[in-house]
Amino acid sequence: MPGKSLKGYAMRTWLLGLLVISGLVMAAAGVLPDRGEALAQRIPPPHTTLADDALIALSTTVGDKYQQLSVIDPKLRVLSVYHVDLASGNVELKCVRTIHWDLQMTYYNGKGPMPQDIQSLVESTR
Repeated sequence: MPGKSLKGYAMRTWLLGLLVISGLVMAAAGVLPDRGEALAQRIPPPHTTLADDALIALSTTVGDKYQQLSVIDPKLRVLSVYHVDLASGNVELKCVRTIHWDLQMTYYNGKGPMPQDIQSLVESTR
């Protein structure tokens, strides 16, 4: 029987994470209708599509204490990290960071061969 309660706990944890992710993504994407507004009557703003503005959400359970939710806005190039307490369900924002300049770097904290070394090798064989 102890295996069943652990399995049920894992399923509840997974389901809670899925609900949190879905709610955050839908709220950020503006999919949820306003009060009294039927979803079928909602008209998207001109020149925007959900695909262009879609957030990326990644979730992982860290230990038995919390679930980490990483939300990436590819349009704004911003990363946000949340911790969801598994016991209480409380959501805590841990950090927000623009990654625009990070993505401009050729390498950082890497081991050889470095990109410019590979480039030189490739260009020398042409």
